[in-house]
Amino acid sequence: MRAQVLAAGMAGSGALHLVRPRTYEWMIPPELGPARPWVTGSGVAELATAALLAVPRTRRLGGWAAVGVLVGVLPAHAQTLRVFRRRPGKLAVAVARIPFQLPMLTAALRVARGR
Repeated sequence: MRAQVLAAGMAGSGALHLVRPRTYEWMIPPELGPARPWVTGSGVAELATAALLAVPRTRRLGGWAAVGVLVGVLPAHAQTLRVFRRRPGKLAVAVARIPFQLPMLTAALRVARGR
């Protein structure tokens, strides 16, 4: 069940990255260069991870891929904090999103370890 929930979340997020990239472009730290390739790449990575998680034979690999994707988006979370540091309402939303990474990361590690 955990893997299917992760797969659904990754698939939804990945699709949204590709369909509405502007939603995510502002989150890419400017130090990384143009945002669109990062947004597209992360969307493709999320869709590929969802596919791996959905198939029992590749589920553990999908768990490790999910760990990689979730760790890989940490710079985007840092950027949201940087962008919103002077806007208390939006900063609160940005800060509130970060704790959700921990249960997702924990779930991905459990899938990766076959638990």
